[in-house]
Amino acid sequence: MSEALDWNKNIIKEFRENEGKVGGPFEGGSLLLLTTVGAKSGEPRTSPLAYGQEDGKYIVAASYAGADKNPAWYHNIVANPKVTVEVGTEKFEATATVVLEDRAERDRLYALMTSLMPGFADYEQKTDRVIPIVTISR
Repeated sequence: MSEALDWNKNIIKEFRENEGKVGGPFEGGSLLLLTTVGAKSGEPRTSPLAYGQEDGKYIVAASYAGADKNPAWYHNIVANPKVTVEVGTEKFEATATVVLEDRAERDRLYALMTSLMPGFADYEQKTDRVIPIVTISR
């Protein structure tokens, strides 16, 4: 198993054992668990993601820490936008929507993410791709 998968697995375990609270780089931040259906495998895949909120929607960035490709979870929601979200002790079904076509809206929401977590500005500087924003609605 890769180092990144081990790291995610540990964050997910800590999240579930501590009612949605984790330490390390996410301590004090807003973290959710997003479970998607694998685009190729059809298997459930869970990813811990930093999030913002607006108008009852959760907002996440497919930043992949500034890598030159989108994260696997992004490809999964493009293939199947029905997801499961865990926030704190709550778990619910939701629909993920990519905000990329409306560039002004995407930029506005990315700026919101950057205001909450300044590291997102660094991710944008590391890559030439436009980092997609995804909204998640119940």
